[in-house]
Amino acid sequence: MELWTAFTIGLLGSFHCVGMCGAIAFALPRNQYRWKFLSGRILYNFGRITTYSIFGLFFGFVGQAVSVAGFQQRLSITIGIMMIFAIVIPRKFTQKLFSFGLIAPLVTRLKSGIGRLFGNGSMVSLFSIGILNGLLPCGFVYVGIGGSLTTNSIGGGAAYMALFGLGTLPTMLAASLATNIISLNVRNAIRRFLPFGMALLAVMFILRGMGLGIPYLSPKLASTPTPAAECHQ
Repeated sequence: MELWTAFTIGLLGSFHCVGMCGAIAFALPRNQYRWKFLSGRILYNFGRITTYSIFGLFFGFVGQAVSVAGFQQRLSITIGIMMIFAIVIPRKFTQKLFSFGLIAPLVTRLKSGIGRLFGNGSMVSLFSIGILNGLLPCGFVYVGIGGSLTTNSIGGGAAYMALFGLGTLPTMLAASLATNIISLNVRNAIRRFLPFGMALLAVMFILRGMGLGIPYLSPKLASTPTPAAECHQ
């Protein structure tokens, strides 16, 4: 998947992030010095981006292994189909998935760790809050991870998720600096648009996997050459 889609996914998903993680961004410790207030919120957001980039490293490696095995087209189509299912399945059912197994206790421990860090207003703690925040379950982060899988390389996966995180930066930074800078009506309107944007991205994943020979959108992927048959005299 082309890297520009990563920033687009992050930018579209950032309004969803404000709704899901906005409470953390709004409640970040405040500092009386303006420059520390700003730098602290920048560090928080770069903590999130750091976590996303690490995800990209890992899933880029997985994607590389899948590519070597010759399954990259199937992977891209599968991710697109899963994204469509995520749109049509009611949210209450997807939320229940996070209440099973080890996920719920892990989320509880992450939130507990974030809560402890709130008691310390240092720059390191704000960066650490961002790192832990990036580990919390988020549907749009999973979309970004899907894109990093299709880059078929470790560096490409890391770059994809870094750009995804940078796409979320403008909205999340604005939200953490001023809680009323993005009105509730605007956020709700954008959330209603998000399923359509996600469906468009799902179609892009499917088309890419089909390899129709459309430049940039569905490029023809090189096929593995078939060994020439031996001629026996």
